[in-house]
Amino acid sequence: MDELLRSLFEKKYKRLVCIIRSVISVHFNCLKFVMLGVMSFPTAVNAEGLFSQGKLIATGGVSQVEGAGGSGLTTWALITGYGTNKGMGVNAHHTAVWLSDFTLQSSGLSVGLFDRVELSFAHQWFDTGEAGARLGIGEGFTFDQDIIGAKVRLIGAAVYDQDKWLPQIAIGANYKRSGDKALVAALGAANTDSFDYYVSATKVILDQSLILSATARLTEANQFGLLGYGSATSTHTLHGEFSAAYMFTPKLVAGIDYRTKPDNLAFAEEQDAKAAYVAYFFNKNLSLTLAGVDLGTIALQGKQRGFYASLQAGF
Repeated sequence: MDELLRSLFEKKYKRLVCIIRSVISVHFNCLKFVMLGVMSFPTAVNAEGLFSQGKLIATGGVSQVEGAGGSGLTTWALITGYGTNKGMGVNAHHTAVWLSDFTLQSSGLSVGLFDRVELSFAHQWFDTGEAGARLGIGEGFTFDQDIIGAKVRLIGAAVYDQDKWLPQIAIGANYKRSGDKALVAALGAANTDSFDYYVSATKVILDQSLILSATARLTEANQFGLLGYGSATSTHTLHGEFSAAYMFTPKLVAGIDYRTKPDNLAFAEEQDAKAAYVAYFFNKNLSLTLAGVDLGTIALQGKQRGFYASLQAGF
């Protein structure tokens, strides 16, 4: 199954990624203008039509580090954006994570269609800084990967089903491709591209101001995929992602994430990831997320803790 999907992606991958990266480059260079514009975006424009933004503020989540709608480290069952079943939403994000020895950045786009389907793309850069010299790959060497995602809501409505116990449930997949094939293979990775498969359940409890989410992910990604996928002795294994958030106000949300990860590579132990975050939604077009993160040990460089900031703009 994986080989068939890989062959299909291979035919269109280079052209698709070239187009998306060009779009991201434009969005990244123009982000300061987007921020100014969306702060005063006329509500009359979105009053009717395709971009009606009918969902409650904050219930679209933010852009997760791999580009999907969710929180910082975890994917939620919610569909990105504020489009209802009669509309759509589009988001662009840039995320930076400053760790003890490394820096991770992610930039991407996501589209929510009729509160049913989500499509996303993210490009990640992982700068090794001075640790690169210690690892023998050169100071400042940067790993990178592309991630194409799709999510489909199956049942439930996290916000509107307040009288039901059933959460919103979605299934999804990520196609991940490393930009450093020779090096990740030398590190012991079995593959330079791979798929993640997941199922997510998310419940919004409005009278308690809570958002609860859990995801089961089948993955072989080493350090989210930045160090390749699998190893000679390991392939896809099942892992969990858990998130709990409290809405202090409709615009201010704080929460915690916990994500388990595979430990495939023989040369270095990989540990689970954790985060505590605060997200502020200026309006439905702009949000800022700040967090403290702990990604565990990475590449023999000890515990990697640090600070996370993510800006999301959309319509």
